[in-house]
Amino acid sequence: MSDQAADATATEGTAKKSSPTKTTLRVVLALVLIVAIFYYLLKDISLADVWAAITAMTWSELAGLALVAGWNLCTYAFVWMTVTPGLTFGRAMIMTQATTAITNTVPAGSAIGVGMTYAMLGGWGFSRSRTTIAVLVSGVWNAFAKLAIPVLALALVALQGNASAGRLTAALVGIAGLVAAIVVFALMLRSERMAEKVGVTAGRVTSRLLALIRRPPVQGWEIATVKFRNRTIDLLEHGWFPITAATLVSHLSLYLVLLVCLWDMGVSNAEVNWAEVLAVFAFARLATAIPFTPGGAGVVEAVLITGLTAAGGFKPEVVAAVLVYRALTWGLPILVGIFCLLWWRKQSLTALESDTASSTGAARP
Repeated sequence: MSDQAADATATEGTAKKSSPTKTTLRVVLALVLIVAIFYYLLKDISLADVWAAITAMTWSELAGLALVAGWNLCTYAFVWMTVTPGLTFGRAMIMTQATTAITNTVPAGSAIGVGMTYAMLGGWGFSRSRTTIAVLVSGVWNAFAKLAIPVLALALVALQGNASAGRLTAALVGIAGLVAAIVVFALMLRSERMAEKVGVTAGRVTSRLLALIRRPPVQGWEIATVKFRNRTIDLLEHGWFPITAATLVSHLSLYLVLLVCLWDMGVSNAEVNWAEVLAVFAFARLATAIPFTPGGAGVVEAVLITGLTAAGGFKPEVVAAVLVYRALTWGLPILVGIFCLLWWRKQSLTALESDTASSTGAARP
């Protein structure tokens, strides 16, 4: 064994040994952060008022919430059906709910969720290359949506006459950033040579930024961008519109749940209009770009409660609405996802036992 291989093996072994410690530390830090955020948010309000707002909902309001929450869960599947041609709605629901449950509960759950995506799609006959394309495209489109919706929301707020200098500046900066991202993406898809140039430029910029914090430079980005271009161009040539539509529907359905929760808790459009709610919602989505806690627990609540209260909402009602919203969009997917995960596990074991029995039978003389 060479010294380089020995060092790599030793490093891998150290990483494996330290991973439980790192995981425990992440869990502890996440819990401390969540507790601190909720303590700060709830320390100056009456929880009795919050509970009163929740229990005051009528049966028709509860039915409406159940309807929009159920629709929101379904929209997760629509995105994956568009980026994975041939994937049925039932399987897409099983996969998205199971992976969402992990993302919402486990530190670094997004990486584990991607691994589960490969396992599930592989078990259903989809190749790793097709899964890679789906993961990449859905991730890019999700990022575009997170950039586009804040810009749209700020523009709508400005059109309603609530435009301050800060909001106009933020909208203009957002529009510029979104246009730049779309132009770069389009150039990258135009040709392999252009994709390579984009990768080289992005790698250089990132390496210079990393040098400021004394981190090693990145390598191979030009190879990655060329591979991404070659893998996705066929899918996007004919499927960019349904992918875009499904992604926007998924994000806006999440916003619809928040809007209905606010209305049901008594936060009227006169207090916080729908465009302002969209703006706060959009920036809460941006806040989850860096996963400080699983599923943005605590972070999303902080942005929503602070933003909606600043916009004019009565805090106890806003808190009640946000808690119900998070129960439906963070907690409910966990419960549904656990069921889906167990069902998939059972089906996988049954298929494995069937294959084993068939192989054993075929091997007998």
